[in-house]
Amino acid sequence: MENHHQHQQRLPNSMKSRFRRVCVFCGSSPGKNPSYQLAAIQLGKQLVERNIDLVYGGGSIGLMGLVSQAVFDGGRHVLGVIPKTLMPREITGETVGEVRAVSGMHQRKAEMARQADAFIALPGGYGTLEELLEVITWAQLGIHDKPVIYFLFFFFFLTVQTSIIFHV
Repeated sequence: MENHHQHQQRLPNSMKSRFRRVCVFCGSSPGKNPSYQLAAIQLGKQLVERNIDLVYGGGSIGLMGLVSQAVFDGGRHVLGVIPKTLMPREITGETVGEVRAVSGMHQRKAEMARQADAFIALPGGYGTLEELLEVITWAQLGIHDKPVIYFLFFFFFLTVQTSIIFHV
């Protein structure tokens, strides 16, 4: 433990963070644009460089799998929070880090929020959008005062919105 503490003290100021653990909302699919996958991997590497642990939706596939694997491979703690009903669909093969099964989506969001110091949203589907909007609403209501960052979101949801208009 002493060596880890000494290592953290020697990091340049640009690599230090006031956040211990960041929650990342993102899709359980890789997305149609390869840049989404690259963004997930790069975000994972940035968290590692800044000695930040990850809280995420617990899946081992899609963007969730990429960001969690990057953080885990970098030696940081990974906490996945997943409803029991989604485990067969979103976990394939080996899991990374700690996986905490909860009874439902409400418990998932509450546990992820409880464990995180900030939130980042990568591209995803309706579930990612719903999670993002919930933490924004909680901030607006004063339930938390944690930073919320949407990453590459505008372009992704513009595509989703266009898709909705054409399918309705």
